[in-house]
Amino acid sequence: MGPPGGTERAAQWRGAADGVPRRAEGAEVAAPLRPRPRPARNGDYAGGAFLLGVLGTKQAVTPQSALRLWRRGPFKVLFAHHREHEAHHVVVLMVLAAALSLIATIFVAGAAGYVSVASHLRHADWYWIPFAIAGAVAAQIGYTFAYREVAHVGRGVKLSALRASAIVSAGFGMFIPRGGFAVDIEALEDLGVPRDEARVRVLGLGSLEYAVLATGALICAIFLLANHSDAQRAVTLSWTIGVPVGTALALVAVHYRKWICRGWLKPILGPPLEAIGVVGQIVASPRRHGAAAFSGMALYWAGEVFVLWVCIAAFTGNTPSVAAVVVGYATGYALTRRTLPLAGAGAVEALLPFALVWVGYSLPAAVLAVFAYRVFNLWLPLGPAAVGLYHLQRRTPESAGALAADAEVGRDDDGVHRAVDARSARDGDG
Repeated sequence: MGPPGGTERAAQWRGAADGVPRRAEGAEVAAPLRPRPRPARNGDYAGGAFLLGVLGTKQAVTPQSALRLWRRGPFKVLFAHHREHEAHHVVVLMVLAAALSLIATIFVAGAAGYVSVASHLRHADWYWIPFAIAGAVAAQIGYTFAYREVAHVGRGVKLSALRASAIVSAGFGMFIPRGGFAVDIEALEDLGVPRDEARVRVLGLGSLEYAVLATGALICAIFLLANHSDAQRAVTLSWTIGVPVGTALALVAVHYRKWICRGWLKPILGPPLEAIGVVGQIVASPRRHGAAAFSGMALYWAGEVFVLWVCIAAFTGNTPSVAAVVVGYATGYALTRRTLPLAGAGAVEALLPFALVWVGYSLPAAVLAVFAYRVFNLWLPLGPAAVGLYHLQRRTPESAGALAADAEVGRDDDGVHRAVDARSARDGDG
């Protein structure tokens, strides 16, 4: 049966032996039918539209395009610049962090036994708890001093106390999904520091953290070994052996970094090794930067350990060993709270109690001590973090690549130029 429309119509459909219509010579070509785009509805997001656009073409979906899709979709808040966080984003991230923290605490408390945990809670000595506030405040001040020196060493930027405090406070907030170091990098970029250099300086800040903490843990581990404490030997020996060996390997790697960082290894190993070099610059200039940087970071860790020590004393009924608390703290903090997403919510509550068990404390007391510690470590900094984030959002640099008004150009380490004051009347309070 031929197609309707007579011989001309049939000619246009001639040659369809396989069931596929073909156009005869001279026949007009009709425009291909394309599906009409669906109008946007509530709940649609830009990432979905972007995905439809990618899938509708013949271009391959690369990891870069997939990452852009995620950043434009419902997970935009996870990748957003800290100045782009809105109030509802902060609230959602706070709820998420609180849920992770509470769930981890409940699971670890279940492992310890809810009855035993309740017994330790009834017999707690609450006299100790208010002293933890002093340790939390000291830690904040110490980290601010260390941050300023790391940012300024070499040819960096000299931050005002106000901006440095705002950056440090915002970075400790539980509403930063990528961790405080992401805020540090973005804040230095806002001050005109190139991204690669900003990353190296922030990694240098992390190297300074571990250098001070590992040194303290090494000394305390040797003390525990010498006094035959209840701490597990595997824990104390790991610090006694690991710190000197790791330090030696790091120094050798820094010395031969030009030979090591070749080809595809350069973008992977280059920034961490350059970051260790930043710590070396701090050590090389003790009067200008070293004393303030190491003293500030030592004060930070001393304040953090003091908060945990006070909380352990409140739930154990006796005075804890400082050396045991330091080793347990350093073991439980495989990654510091500034490097972890959401200030380590969930991860710290899950790992730190078991680290305290390894140095001689009972799990029920450790669960309660860590929970109380996180009140001062996670929730108490929430107010300053919100204020710091608001300060950074309100006082933004006027143009990309230009130095912010409350920073100074730090070019005075090599005797070339003195630091040039870049403050303006607009930022006179900074």
